[in-house]
Amino acid sequence: MLTRKQHELLRFIQDRLHETGIPPSFDEMKEALDLKSKSGIHRLITALEERGFIRRLPNRARALEVIRMPEPPRGRFSPSVVEGGLVTKAKPPRPPAPTEEPGNAVMVPIVGRIAAGVPISAVENRGSSIPMPMELVSGAEHFALEVRGDSMVEAGILDGDTVVIKKQDTANTGDIIVALIDDEEATLKRFRRRGSSIALEAANPAYETRVLGPDRVKIQGKLISLIRRY
Repeated sequence: MLTRKQHELLRFIQDRLHETGIPPSFDEMKEALDLKSKSGIHRLITALEERGFIRRLPNRARALEVIRMPEPPRGRFSPSVVEGGLVTKAKPPRPPAPTEEPGNAVMVPIVGRIAAGVPISAVENRGSSIPMPMELVSGAEHFALEVRGDSMVEAGILDGDTVVIKKQDTANTGDIIVALIDDEEATLKRFRRRGSSIALEAANPAYETRVLGPDRVKIQGKLISLIRRY
């Protein structure tokens, strides 16, 4: 699943290769996507390469090969993990409010998917929900997300788990949070402060810690519970 900018860049590269047989330059990509610096293009290309959509050919300048294009989306998609999270032309639908069920349970809405690995953006709004003990989720707004990826395995969070998130925009060092990066990519990581920067730390040695400026990270919520089906 690609972010809007990743999809735009992939389409631009594919179209340019089809028209001229030569990949676009970094300056051309930056101008086409209306980005301020080439570093943003580097991040997008790295993300596309990690997802297996493009390949950089060694020892050749401007050598990019498109391996595959994304499959058409199925069903209805919302480009935000939490309402108000991403900048979109159309306001995403508000997740349904938790509702009380008999037996002191509260139904918490599952609003989509979250990456524990390479960040993703668009999430499918399924409209389903899960029951949670009232004492665990009372007094605040909560939502649930299905985990995709393995970057948090050493924190006990596996691919396919469902995490329950308390909606908030602050966090303490050591909290596991839903983080929105550059208003595009959403990921589940451990939050730490490094001076004036924010570190998003994986719980898997195969993944590097991302250190970002505070203006690039928006906290969407804090992990409070996890559900696993066997």
